[in-house]
Amino acid sequence: MAYKVDFHTHSVMSPDGSLRSQDYRAMLERGRLDCIAVTDHNVIDAALELHKELGDRVIVGEEIMTTEGEIIGLYLTKLIPAGQPPDAVVAQIHEQGGLVYVPHPFETVRHGLSAYSLDAIAADVDIIEAYNGRAVFQNCTKEAVAWATAYTTPMAAGSDAHGRIGWGKTYTVLPDMPSRSTLTTLLADATHHHKWPGIIGIAYPKFNRLRKKTRREGKR
Repeated sequence: MAYKVDFHTHSVMSPDGSLRSQDYRAMLERGRLDCIAVTDHNVIDAALELHKELGDRVIVGEEIMTTEGEIIGLYLTKLIPAGQPPDAVVAQIHEQGGLVYVPHPFETVRHGLSAYSLDAIAADVDIIEAYNGRAVFQNCTKEAVAWATAYTTPMAAGSDAHGRIGWGKTYTVLPDMPSRSTLTTLLADATHHHKWPGIIGIAYPKFNRLRKKTRREGKR
């Protein structure tokens, strides 16, 4: 049996996200995905609530802004503060039993870690995102695959979805449901599904930020 897993999504708790709890629930109930990581920017509130409601079909994650780019922690139990060096962040992820997942590496337009920064923490990287659903204008898949091969690091695909339209087109297919202890092993036999999410799927972050800013200003 195959299990479709998305390791990178943003709920309404992200400044640029708009996925609601009912969107996650519907995605799972309809079988479009079997497991989803909620990886909001520098917060884990929505992820914790969804995990409480939907169980292990939801992975508690956080996309943490470090001093050198973004790093995702998976299977977290508590918030990791933003603004720290990468080595401090990966240490805190592992201290609470989580996995270090590097999103959109080498990208400059979306705060990806540079080759220098990534090499410096290579021994502590559990998973690298080789396929990002929103990687269009600066697609570094070839570089990510080459890095993963050089360091024998498991690869994954994540949608980086910030809204409903286009979601469910990029994901990782695993031979079993993942857990903290089995995920990296399962990724050895994974396949990656990567498909263009459409212009709206790409534009969600800017649109969501603008909409939320307009709402805040309207309440003043």
